[in-house]
Amino acid sequence: MSRTPQGQRAGLDKQPHEVAAMFDGVASRYDLTNTVLSFGQDRGWRRATRAALDLKPGEQVLDVGAGTGVSTEELARSGAFVVGADLSLGMLHAGKRTRPQVPLLAGDALRLPFADASFDAVTISFALRNVTDTEAALREFARVTRPGGRLVVCEFSTPVNPAFRKVYLSYLMGSLPAVARSVSSNPDAYVYLAESIRAWPDQPALAERLASTGWGAVAWRNLTGGVVALHRATRL
Repeated sequence: MSRTPQGQRAGLDKQPHEVAAMFDGVASRYDLTNTVLSFGQDRGWRRATRAALDLKPGEQVLDVGAGTGVSTEELARSGAFVVGADLSLGMLHAGKRTRPQVPLLAGDALRLPFADASFDAVTISFALRNVTDTEAALREFARVTRPGGRLVVCEFSTPVNPAFRKVYLSYLMGSLPAVARSVSSNPDAYVYLAESIRAWPDQPALAERLASTGWGAVAWRNLTGGVVALHRATRL
């Protein structure tokens, strides 16, 4: 999966308000749909993200692209104080109904409503590829993270085994939209989401972007054979 030009990811040119509206349309059954489409793997991916952040009780953590707050809730099990931010008001409203105890607020990944060096750690799960300017978002994450703080990006990536990669891409572009039609409140959105996954940079390419935007000690770990990758970095 090769690197594609910023803003031209296989023709994926939705504007931020269009992306937010798309997620508004899937909010009511978003968590259920993700669990079905991932065959339940999403729970393990969230636990792995929490472990990779190595959170300590009392630390201040920002969960960008938090959606309904399911990832924010998982991170808070560490004892850290975690706040979730998302551009989609529909997702936030759904989260407030199901997780009223989780702090969730509206926020754009490109213009986060926080002061410099506000957080000990920042994370984003399955949302960075939907941001219109990846590098600008990574620089914004660095801005709100204290020096020495951590970042973990949990995102779909490129399976490392060629045979498995072929099967996975077949499922992604063929079966995933069909399955989504049976469980999602807006199945057409999952065609876009499948295309965004296919167009996303592979593990080394994303690591390069991190290293060029204020992050050091960049490393990654593959989950589920590279279907998902956890990229870890430290604020310089």
